[in-house]
Amino acid sequence: MLLHEFRPGRLIAGLAALAAAAAYLGDAAGAWETAWFVALPVVFGGLLAAAFATFVHYRSRRRRSASAASSEKVAAPASTSGSQAIR
Repeated sequence: MLLHEFRPGRLIAGLAALAAAAAYLGDAAGAWETAWFVALPVVFGGLLAAAFATFVHYRSRRRRSASAASSEKVAAPASTSGSQAIR
């Protein structure tokens, strides 16, 4: 049983935040030196990648649902655009 749908944008954003945290954790542990500004491009780049992944996922799900609706063998509703107008 699937508990929730997969959301790739949230996964990418979380991984970007974890990468920034790991960079500063390594700096705090003395393993390497991390500049103070490293988190900005990592987090913002991750957010940009997450937005792109969310857009691609949304478009693919919308296209898949539209093709499934067009292949049904029953008559089409009065309007499939969300409008409640009657023909």
